[in-house]
Amino acid sequence: MNALPIKPRFRPTSTPATAQSQTDARYLALRCLKLRCLSLRCFAWLCVLTGMTAVANDQPNVVFILADDLGYSDTTLYGTTQFYRTPNLERLAARGMTFSRAYSSSPLCSPTRSSILTGLSPARTQVTAPNCHLPHATTKAAPGAKAAANQKAIMPSSATRLDPAFDTIAELLRHQGYATGHFGKWHLGPEPYSPLQHGFDVDIPHWPGPGPARAYVAPWKYPDFDPQTPQEHIEDRMAAEAVAYMEEHRDEPFFLNYWMFSVHAPFDAKPELIAKYQKTANPNDPQHSPTYAAMIESMDDAVGTLLDTLDRLEIADNTIIIFASDNGGNMYNEVDGTSATSNAPLRGGKATMYEGGVRGPAVIVYPGVVKPGTRCDDVIQSIDYFPTILELLQIRDRPRQGFDGVSIVPALIGGKIRREAIYTYFPHSPKIPDWLPPAVSVHRGDWKLIRLFHHGERGEHRYKLFNLQQDIGETTNLAAQYPDLVIELDAMIEEFLQDAEAVLPRPNPNFDPERYDANLEGKAVRKKISRPAARKPNSPPARPVAGWHPRGDCQITIEDGALIVQSIGGDPHFSHPLPRPVSLPEQSAGPLVLRFTLTSNADSSGELFWQTAGPGPPYRQERSVDFEINPDGNAHQYAIPFHADAPVNGIRIDPATSSGQIRISNLRLTDSNDSELYVWEIE
Repeated sequence: MNALPIKPRFRPTSTPATAQSQTDARYLALRCLKLRCLSLRCFAWLCVLTGMTAVANDQPNVVFILADDLGYSDTTLYGTTQFYRTPNLERLAARGMTFSRAYSSSPLCSPTRSSILTGLSPARTQVTAPNCHLPHATTKAAPGAKAAANQKAIMPSSATRLDPAFDTIAELLRHQGYATGHFGKWHLGPEPYSPLQHGFDVDIPHWPGPGPARAYVAPWKYPDFDPQTPQEHIEDRMAAEAVAYMEEHRDEPFFLNYWMFSVHAPFDAKPELIAKYQKTANPNDPQHSPTYAAMIESMDDAVGTLLDTLDRLEIADNTIIIFASDNGGNMYNEVDGTSATSNAPLRGGKATMYEGGVRGPAVIVYPGVVKPGTRCDDVIQSIDYFPTILELLQIRDRPRQGFDGVSIVPALIGGKIRREAIYTYFPHSPKIPDWLPPAVSVHRGDWKLIRLFHHGERGEHRYKLFNLQQDIGETTNLAAQYPDLVIELDAMIEEFLQDAEAVLPRPNPNFDPERYDANLEGKAVRKKISRPAARKPNSPPARPVAGWHPRGDCQITIEDGALIVQSIGGDPHFSHPLPRPVSLPEQSAGPLVLRFTLTSNADSSGELFWQTAGPGPPYRQERSVDFEINPDGNAHQYAIPFHADAPVNGIRIDPATSSGQIRISNLRLTDSNDSELYVWEIE
């Protein structure tokens, strides 16, 4: 095997002679390209007065636009949608290079965001799950303690905050004299882990949550950040704030980090745009949600606002623009009675290790360096943006932790990227269709290998091998046909994991083979286990117990002030209507929080739904949040924050997807300061 050695975590600031000569050559090429944009008279004037240093000192601005949950087929850049409209992204692409194989470092948002800021894999930052809004703060991942009997592997727990010990791109650019501003979503931790502690001078709206606060269209609920008009759209407002920032810093180099809320749930859009797309929606098209299409248009409008401002301020020619998405499109939540979107021709979506979960749109613009209207088929990943920006800016300082990514400048100036492979580490298994066990993957050329941790025979790993050139939809697993290639690629994975010091899944010693069926991977529900006490499929639902309504495959009893939930697998859940609607007091900022004590030996995936007044089903996917349950049989305290756009009049808890017993007590609804708004009496 001729694997490319993995870069060490910490590197010396000096560069080997060969690499240094290659870097110097690229710096020279970049400077020459920029000089071509100058007239001969300007060039001569600069040479006389500055000795050819003025160009280097006139540092370009950097605008980084990161969309949230924007899928590969959610734009018009790749010819894969007939429904959505993104003319401003097309304007952007006409100014630079579009990448057809751009990957996030994770199929979920927080890990990818950590990789962009640090240039490191989530395996190394240890932020591997999007749980950075939860109350428990830790900058380290940890091995899992226990798993349910239907799971072959014990999943590790993710860090819940980005470690301030990492040097970020904002810190490095600020050290170089850049003004640094962050706008929009963060989701890497609240104070003291906010953008202000990671190198940004400005953070608007200074919001740590996983998505927009309550809604896109006002009224919303951000601390000290109120709408300026009654129905202001948050993306319009974020774009306006970014415009004001560029106007303020037009005469100095700035780094504008615009991480959009769009198009993350909750699914909410301008009524006039929804009405517009209702007229053209085709139910035979897998993309036919008018609300989601309207959200795409508002996102695209915000991109156009930034482009218009750069042109108006006459700084577009001296500005690097990067546009990307943090993970694949969300095709599992429903809106308008249909899936939010489709990532076809890719398989899967957000939270999966298939292409639809990690492959998305990307465009890079740098006038005078990147040829307008070009396309590139080289593989790039979100860990590459940090080293690429440094090379484009001709900054030779490097972060103390080094890089897992590489500079993609060779591709931007018409060459090829020198790298053998990229890696995606995702040791979790969210409860969605297209689910996979905890996994890690490698892309090398047209080949992609997914290792499923400890899901083979006798605790060994299991593999999925795809040739993406021939099978972009990942329909045919070729692992059995190419065993030598599997061994070679898996050795590269192992080397990567060891170098990154990744906290890994481990075999579950309590695994029961009778409770697992590998053929059910990719199905919405795991294997059900029959039990004598199980309710027959056609029998009526169980009667309410203390106001709680059990549904699915579970029964509820009461014991010593606690709900005892007996699950036989599938989709057990229980709900409780509130006698009065509950909302945050006017003086309270932040989310509502459902708090409870829970003991479980069932599958460790949970979901909270909340009900508000209005038409449609009482509990909908866009009004839900996932949370992880520790299934070790011990009592644990849980605090689940959520953002309701209207008073809450009911909640539903989905505590498991496998058989087992769950005990839940001390249920109360509070604000973020633990002030009680409603307490459930269980007796």
